[in-house]
Amino acid sequence: MDSMDQEQERGITIMSKVTSLKWGEAKLNIVDTPGHADFGGEVERVLGMVDGVCLLVDATEGPMPQTKFVLTKALAQGLRPLVVLNKVDRDTCRVSAVEDEIFDLFVSLDATDEQLDFDFIYASAKEGWAVADLDQDARTDMGPLLDAVVRRVPPPAMEEGPFRMLVAMMEHDPYVGRMLTGRVASGQIAVGDKIHGLNAGKEGSMESGRVTKLYSRDGMQRVEVERVYAGDICTVAGLSLPTVANTLADISVTEAIEAQPIDPPTISMTFSVNDSPLAGKSGNKLTSQKIKQRLWTETENNVSIQLKDSTGSDSIDVLGRGEMQLGILIETMRREGFELSVAPPKVVFQHDENGKRLEPVENVTTEVDDDFTGQVIEELQNRKGDLLEMGPTTEGRTKMVWRVPSRGMIGYRSLFATKTRGTGILYSSFEAYMPHLGELPALSRGAIVATAQGTATTYQLGKLEPRGCLFVADGDPIYEGLVIGEHSRDSELTANPCQKKQLTNIRTQSTDENIRLTPPRLFSLEEAISYVGQDELVEVTPLAIRLRKKHLGATQRKTAARSG
Repeated sequence: MDSMDQEQERGITIMSKVTSLKWGEAKLNIVDTPGHADFGGEVERVLGMVDGVCLLVDATEGPMPQTKFVLTKALAQGLRPLVVLNKVDRDTCRVSAVEDEIFDLFVSLDATDEQLDFDFIYASAKEGWAVADLDQDARTDMGPLLDAVVRRVPPPAMEEGPFRMLVAMMEHDPYVGRMLTGRVASGQIAVGDKIHGLNAGKEGSMESGRVTKLYSRDGMQRVEVERVYAGDICTVAGLSLPTVANTLADISVTEAIEAQPIDPPTISMTFSVNDSPLAGKSGNKLTSQKIKQRLWTETENNVSIQLKDSTGSDSIDVLGRGEMQLGILIETMRREGFELSVAPPKVVFQHDENGKRLEPVENVTTEVDDDFTGQVIEELQNRKGDLLEMGPTTEGRTKMVWRVPSRGMIGYRSLFATKTRGTGILYSSFEAYMPHLGELPALSRGAIVATAQGTATTYQLGKLEPRGCLFVADGDPIYEGLVIGEHSRDSELTANPCQKKQLTNIRTQSTDENIRLTPPRLFSLEEAISYVGQDELVEVTPLAIRLRKKHLGATQRKTAARSG
């Protein structure tokens, strides 16, 4: 059901999706939600549409931090889970051990006796079968899973009264307009009926109008229908103002449905216009007005994104759940033709009743080869991490569970991949706000900064290569203040990478040496966001991702450093 380009490229679910199918005499409405905590808002806003959950767990990895996050939300709503162990056909599966881990997880989350009475279904999605008994049942199709859903999940509760529906998803169609999706809580609705939008906590109607289109789901297809009833998940078109967490209702209804509470954001980043000398070369949406308008549109559909006015008139603070969530938002904008500058992420602090500062803390799980265990422990302890669990998984690998402040995880993912030579696995999810754990040690990193505008030359890059790791290649555009490499020392090195070799009439073996450069280090968007320093920005355009200094001139940087 992953239809977005980034979902297919990354192999993860970002947005919640809805579908339905017929099984026997029952109609099953299915909502697919993300598992990563950065997209927890997608989980929280659709919980009101479901009456049960299928908890999907890898039979080799077992419960991960995102498993705990999603399960916590489901248990808090009183939903009864059905546990599906996937990939049981693998030689590395640990079915018995994973079953024990799942039961322990339910107990640790204070599940009720009714919720602890869950069934296990064993499946192989790749081979297309599911069974209730792994040793005796025939492995033919997914029928046992669907039978278990019909048996364990109760039918939707029908409320009395006229039509009411809480909006959980929003889309836009160029012909139909705004399309609002949710589950009908009571009554029925047909094309042409008069409805209005309500906002919880506010009196009066947001907007009134008539239903122009009604859609339902049949498999992966959207089907146009004339009427829907209580319990159905449908899409309504006809109003232009209501959005996610608002209520659509019959014109006689005056009370909105209360939406589920949303967890607060933990990370903040400042978005501003791209004011570099290369601005406007590849994008067509450059102004602060267009950037802010696009971000306000995002908040209408993504309830976990919040906006806050920044100190500058050309910038705005964007608050979200994590670096990945904001990174995907930035990637979406650059694919739409936006150019912008992004400041490094900052942690959002809170205060308790006594005024004591609280900070977000994450539950982090790492799995690494035994050779790298010491390096991971040392680095995370330096970042105020607290080791909770440690033990072997498969042969030669160790699994560790940590509690780490969110500010300690900023910039660590790329370092983790480097330290473990790409073999390590890291998962994290927001756990809670806890008392401030003290200042982190300063993590200084040197930079090689360009002093001129032009085009990088092999002649100069060959001289700079021994001084550090380069980020640019021969022929790349350069401007003053661009970070072109990482200095081998913890200091800033200024250089002119555009200078050409002076030609003479002398032709000897020593003067005409062949320069071979090491390929430059190229950053993905998430890597650039986690790498950038506090005095730097990420320049994002449709064709390039660059690191630059906030103040392009060397004199401006010195002045800013003296003023703190």
